[in-house]
Amino acid sequence: MIQEFENLEPQEKELMMGLPVYVAVLIAGADGEIDNKEVSRAIYLANDKMKHARKDLIPYYREANQDFEDKLKMLIANLPKDVKERQEILVSKLKEANAGFKKLPKKFAIELYASLKEIAKSIAEASGGVFGYMSIDYEESKLIDLKMIKDPSL
Repeated sequence: MIQEFENLEPQEKELMMGLPVYVAVLIAGADGEIDNKEVSRAIYLANDKMKHARKDLIPYYREANQDFEDKLKMLIANLPKDVKERQEILVSKLKEANAGFKKLPKKFAIELYASLKEIAKSIAEASGGVFGYMSIDYEESKLIDLKMIKDPSL
């Protein structure tokens, strides 16, 4: 298990390990449709973060992103199709993570939060817009800052 998670309860650890998948599905489905470009981008990012994340986060991503594609597809299949219901569930999960973030070493918490926001932004940009303009739609723009997670740097 991740050294920084030693002070977390088992359910908090499990929730923290699921954050990349929760963020991916929340952002990919923000506009009502989870398209193949967003899924592909999420899978690419998961694999990339296992090697090229901030140095302190690589062990986290190596563990959290194992079988990422399967976890992503399973979560999508098990969540409601209704956008509002799906978002409520995912936002609630991300809010629950605040308790875990408080127990993490501050530097690690700040880096993880920033990294999750990078994932959100990259997935939001995956579908693109018209000629690259407005590549993040309005619904995604309301969520990419992950404001449901309290900024650990404050």
